[in-house]
Amino acid sequence: MSRIGKMAITVPAGVEVEIAENNVVTVKSAKGTLTQTFNPNMTIEKDGATITVKRPDDSHLNKSLHGLTRTLLHNMIVGLDKGFTKELEVNGVGYRAQMEGKKLVMNLGYSHTVTMEAPEGVEIEVPAPNKILIKGYDKQVVGQFAAEVRGKRPPEPYKGKGIKYASEVVRHKEGKTGAKK
Repeated sequence: MSRIGKMAITVPAGVEVEIAENNVVTVKSAKGTLTQTFNPNMTIEKDGATITVKRPDDSHLNKSLHGLTRTLLHNMIVGLDKGFTKELEVNGVGYRAQMEGKKLVMNLGYSHTVTMEAPEGVEIEVPAPNKILIKGYDKQVVGQFAAEVRGKRPPEPYKGKGIKYASEVVRHKEGKTGAKK
């Protein structure tokens, strides 16, 4: 058995889970609604406030789908209960971020400002000019948008300037020594 796949998922109060035919799972809460279709090989069972995922046999495909299905279901439930947050840091002289309405405007050393609009279900906060918080209930959308923001100016290894995740460690390289022959 998959270590992750065999773990049961507990549905917290305030979150509703509906399992329709063809493994179409809909999760609802006050924050929003998420719907996803899972592989028909997996058996998703709801027993009160507990959800379990079972696989038909030990084939390689079913083993890999077992843990994936359980993790995706768990992320849907946790996202609609607590939500997900990605924290980014903006490092560099003159580099800063600010909110203008619902748009994120960043000065990143280019000749122009970089403006990004959040997708639906994603909320952006800028508590300080060098911090960006991206919040939402869909883990995939939050992670993708955070990666797009980071991609506008990834951290460079010589001075560490750019946008990085708060937990990311940028390994610094040594520059040229300037020694002549």
